[in-house]
Amino acid sequence: MANILLIETATRVCSVGLLKGERIVSLHEDRSMQYSHSSLLTDFSQQVVEEAGLGFQQLDAVAVSMGPGSYTGLRIGVSAAKGFCYALDIPLIAVNTLEAMAHCAASAYANTANFYAPMIDARRMEVYNAVFDASLQQQRETMAEIIDENSFSAFLAKGSVLFFGDGAPKCRETIRHTNAIFNDEIYPSVNGMIQPVLTRFEEKRFENLAYFEPYYLKDFVAGAPKVKGLQ
Repeated sequence: MANILLIETATRVCSVGLLKGERIVSLHEDRSMQYSHSSLLTDFSQQVVEEAGLGFQQLDAVAVSMGPGSYTGLRIGVSAAKGFCYALDIPLIAVNTLEAMAHCAASAYANTANFYAPMIDARRMEVYNAVFDASLQQQRETMAEIIDENSFSAFLAKGSVLFFGDGAPKCRETIRHTNAIFNDEIYPSVNGMIQPVLTRFEEKRFENLAYFEPYYLKDFVAGAPKVKGLQ
């Protein structure tokens, strides 16, 4: 029975859990949308390990949500995960954030739609997105896309599509197809990482610690610094 620390910091949600065997036995999440990962992640990690009745030395692996998502959030989560793995000499498992979100949706809303379309806000009318079918097989690759009225038309023509994630609300007025379903209650969580992590652990699909980097999808662009007194 493997003990795996799960870390999700790709968006504003900070989620940490301890996977023992095939279920999460301890979970801490902050959904305040305040980007408080740097102040919470270490404490959450310690708390879930202790609540599971374990020590860090008993961990068999660490799994992290690899992106796409927030540049800062991803750096914090991946840096912490790699730090644990280096210190404990255990493997690192990475899961695409959109894949994990699709698993969350399928678990909470099974048989709701023919396709799952997780969306992460990428500013303005752009979102990071992918499409999965009802059996969670990926049908469209992860991409950054500016949403218009024709987006996802090929999938909407085939059946119902469930849109969710923090990028979905701004698309509600643009995607008006009768087969489009929007849900504001699905958010990134380590709960969605369980099956992908178990599969990767069993298959020993581990990341190279020295070279692994978050999946940013787009290059980081820093905003102009704000000067007090200027608009």
